[in-house]
Order: sequence, then C-alpha cells, then structure tokens
Amino acid sequence: MSDILERLAAVLEQRKSAAPDSSYVAGLYHKGLDEILKKLGEEAAETLIAAKNGEPEQIIYETADLWFHSLVLLAQQGLGPGQVLAELERRFGLSGLEEKAARGGD
Repeated sequence: MSDILERLAAVLEQRKSAAPDSSYVAGLYHKGLDEILKKLGEEAAETLIAAKNGEPEQIIYETADLWFHSLVLLAQQGLGPGQVLAELERRFGLSGLEEKAARGGD
C-alpha cells in the first residue's frame, strides 16, 4: 500500500524542478511554503467538514486531498513518506499515552 506513496513522492520530487506553469504542483512549489501551508489547511478543513457531514465518499475524497498536499509539503521540505512511515512504525505497539509521555506531553 505504501507503494503509491513512494510513486507519488517521486513525481512530486520531479515537479520541484519543473516550470511553474507546467503543473499544479510545480505552481505550488513556485509560490512557496506559505501557499503550500494554506492549501494544506484548506484540505484539513474540508476533511473535517466531510467527517462532520458523515458522507463516507466525501471523507475519502477529502482525506486523499489532505494526504496529497501533505506529501507536497514533505517534498518541499526535503522529506518523504518513508520517513513518516518509519515514525509510525516506531510508534506501533506503544500506547498513545506512552508515546505522548516520551515526547514530553503536548
């Protein structure tokens, strides 16, 4: 299942050096971090609204947008989905309370 994340990450990495008018993602990269964060926030809000409305298809659609824009952010920051998956793997088997205590609360 993580194969699609790695394939998407590879495409997103290629778009970093593409002309801004060549693709949506290239345009986002050209506009910079603030625009990427704005888009990520919009997608998070749309995901919340879809969940609140209880529409399964819309929840899936909006979550896909949220994940996609999260991958854009990771790539812009020189990171990738493998690092996030490794962190999830590290946490697997820890209780949420243990994990939260290990990072100092929040």
